[in-house]
Order: sequence, then C-alpha cells, then structure tokens
Amino acid sequence: MVQAVGAVTRAVEDVDRDGKACKVVVATRTYPTTIEDLWNAVTSLERIPRWFLPITGDLKVGGRYQFEGNAGGEILSCEPPHRFEVTWEFADQLSWLAIELRACADGASTELELRHTAAPDEFWEQFGPGAVGLGWDGALIGLDLHVERGAAVDRAEAQAWMGSANYREFMTAASAGWRDASLAAGTDPAAAEAAWERVTEAYTATPE
Repeated sequence: MVQAVGAVTRAVEDVDRDGKACKVVVATRTYPTTIEDLWNAVTSLERIPRWFLPITGDLKVGGRYQFEGNAGGEILSCEPPHRFEVTWEFADQLSWLAIELRACADGASTELELRHTAAPDEFWEQFGPGAVGLGWDGALIGLDLHVERGAAVDRAEAQAWMGSANYREFMTAASAGWRDASLAAGTDPAAAEAAWERVTEAYTATPE
C-alpha cells in the first residue's frame, strides 16, 4: 500500500467562494478503467458502499445524500460522466466537494480529480491540509481496490490494515505529501512542519 502514496498528486490552492477566502485540497489519481465505469463507481447508490461508506439519498441535482456516520449534503451540479459537485456538511461545518473525471488518451484509464473546498479555521491552522487530505487518501485507495477487483472492499481486511505498521507508514508518507503541497502553496515552513507533525500523530497514534 505504501507505493500508492506516489499514485496521488497533491496540491493546495487559495480560492474565493461566495465572497470568502477558502482553501482547496486537491487530490488527483488515475484509475485503470473507463470513464463510464469510474463515473458509475463514484455516483451509484449501489456501488459507493463497496469502496467508501453506506449512503442514502436522492442522487440528483437538488437532492440530498447522507453517508452513514459521516457527512451529508446537497447535490449542486451533475454533468455525467465528467463532473459533479456537492455540499459536504458535517456537524456544524459546511464545505464543498467536487469530483471531475477525464478520460486518458489510451481510452482504458481515467484521471480523477477531487477538490475539497473549505474556509480555513482553527482546525486547518492546527492540522493543515492533511486533516482533510489523509481521509481522502484512504478513500481513493478503497476506490482503487474496488476498480481493480470488481468487488466490494473487504471491511475486515480494511480494519486490519488500519491497525498495521503498513498503515502507519502509508499515512506518514502521505502526510508528508500534504506538507509539501502546503509548502508549495506558500505556507510558512515552520507552520507547515508543525501541522504535519500534529496531523501525522493524530492519524498514526496506536490506540491504547
């Protein structure tokens, strides 16, 4: 799994959203399947739980969705099989998630770009882009396993991996990738390093 760290290109951007200065966590990865199949994997009520979380809702523009034990929101736009955008509402926090798919020249693989936009807050200042990015790193691995195997990710296998040394090594390396993306975006080096150390500890600490 550690080699999967290099499969994702990571970036951090500054944007204006509805008059607010926001940060965007950007993760890009290529999958060995057609754009139609990948679109189905990331938009189907039946397939999303195979690699991410159980989901309910009305998956059309204006409809709402809810992930079990996690975020929910409203579907803002949908342009099959290329792009959709939703609100990402968790507790009292509102952010935005956009997924864009681009067919590669070979016709047999597809590039996925994930953009998660949020107004920076104390959580961002403390943990940096890795707080959001590392969660999506794990989801993108699940999607890769689903596409590769054509079946649901084994939940017991996933839980066992999350308690392993391999998982901690992966998260440490991926966290360094988000630190580097933060530095490339102009974050103060000392702040980026401190945030990297805190978020890495949060994701890799061994449960007591």
